[in-house]
Amino acid sequence: MAKIRVKQVRSSIKRPQNQKRTLEALGLRKIGHVVEHDNTPTIIGMINKVKHLVSTEEA
Repeated sequence: MAKIRVKQVRSSIKRPQNQKRTLEALGLRKIGHVVEHDNTPTIIGMINKVKHLVSTEEA
């Protein structure tokens, strides 16, 4: 399965609790942190929910 690399580029301060929990579920802790996930519909949905806080690229 294809991999997708997710990087947090904006802070979660002053964001709704559901967005903070989505970042936490993706494994992102601080600005500049990068994680890799499988390219599944679940992960894509989570990324779309916080797309203004993260950047993505194919791994």
